[in-house]
Amino acid sequence: MDKNKNYIELEKLCRELGVDIFGVADIKEIKQDFLIADKILAKVDRAICFGSRLTHGILEELADTPDRLYYHHYKTVNAFLDQAALRLGNYIQDKGYLALPIAASQIVDWDKLKGHLSHKRIGYLAGLGWIGRNNLLVHKTLGSQFRLVTVLTDMPLKTDKPIKDGCGPCRACIEVCPAKAIKPDPEDFNLQLCFAKLKEFQNAHLVDQYVCGLCLKCCKGRG
Repeated sequence: MDKNKNYIELEKLCRELGVDIFGVADIKEIKQDFLIADKILAKVDRAICFGSRLTHGILEELADTPDRLYYHHYKTVNAFLDQAALRLGNYIQDKGYLALPIAASQIVDWDKLKGHLSHKRIGYLAGLGWIGRNNLLVHKTLGSQFRLVTVLTDMPLKTDKPIKDGCGPCRACIEVCPAKAIKPDPEDFNLQLCFAKLKEFQNAHLVDQYVCGLCLKCCKGRG
């Protein structure tokens, strides 16, 4: 089947489901890092990555800590993406191909803070943005104000390419980070400081999961 035609069909379906950003990554060089059964990894070489924007009003309501409103919104967007990934996976399966939807937010290795795979890394390979100083994917118009989900497949699909871009002179996330985990060089991001602050927020019963949202609030892209 035609790779371009398949790509167009899947993107059209995702847009109809309400998805805001869409891309496809070639994962042949990175799939060995996934926490997925080898028998599945041997079959898949494409990852469909798509996302849904977060609501500006929810983010603007944040002050200097996460709150219950943001936490509920975070869960709602993740649930929406999981449902969209299920719909897309079923569509692909009905076409006779393998599909494996990966949850938008699910930690399976708490020692290394890893999920089955990195949606951020796949989103980068799928051309959805660059890795910012905040250690998140940054889209050119949405900034980091979105969530991602991934569907692995063996369906023939054209692939997108990484964007050669960056945060430029913007330092907004450095200034607002309550953990002081964000540095001028993206490679110096301190994950342990960030995670310690997330645990502090949870222990204070501000939220029931390790979330913050403050660096998302200020990261609005260049659109």
